[in-house]
Amino acid sequence: MREIVLDTETTGLDPGQGHRLVELGCVELLNRIPTGSTFHAYLDPGRDVPDEAFAIHGLSADFLKGHKRFADIADEFLAFIGDAPLVIHNAGFDHAFLCAELKRAERSLIARERLIDTLLLARRKHPAGPNRLDDLCARYGIDNSRRTKHGALLDAEILAEVYVELIGARQAQLGLAESGELHANGTEGVIVIRARLVPLTSRLRETELAAHREFISGLGENALWLSYVPQKQAPAEPAPFSGDRG
Repeated sequence: MREIVLDTETTGLDPGQGHRLVELGCVELLNRIPTGSTFHAYLDPGRDVPDEAFAIHGLSADFLKGHKRFADIADEFLAFIGDAPLVIHNAGFDHAFLCAELKRAERSLIARERLIDTLLLARRKHPAGPNRLDDLCARYGIDNSRRTKHGALLDAEILAEVYVELIGARQAQLGLAESGELHANGTEGVIVIRARLVPLTSRLRETELAAHREFISGLGENALWLSYVPQKQAPAEPAPFSGDRG
């Protein structure tokens, strides 16, 4: 199953008041494991960056002026996320900004049904809280020492680890079937199983096998081991004599 962990940085709290995206970061998961495929963009908001927002993410208006607008990367972003579920911490916030930007760019909006809100997952699992991203990192022993400022791609990478802990999927499934899914880079997510052309030579010595057989012989007629140990073939009986003796 393909999922996208997503995070954004903005100029403020409400897109309805003209605030815009300034950074967008996505991490691809396949069967809850990061594939290494990511999407990241700094965005020119076409407006100032208030001091309160700059204090959070450290992205100034001067720095952002040299980057693309959201409309310039909208198609690339939509192609990356495809129709995968979107894993977001406090998803309503990011979803509102994404839809506002998509509407300006005259692109289809993202349905709310696609959202997996890790803040809601955390509140259900840890109702006493706190459930900020940093708090969850501390709870699960996830290293967030690089997070001196908020950053969309870094936060998405950290959230991917938190998400796996929240849903109890740290132990990945052993899936040997062909998935038929495609990574964002176009490669197939298929596990190819190749048969060994030449079987490995047994490393057991005959003396070890004999000792094992002797041990099993003392376990009784109903010993479970007897179901797995090949029985010695009885010596072939001599063929009946035919023909004249003399």
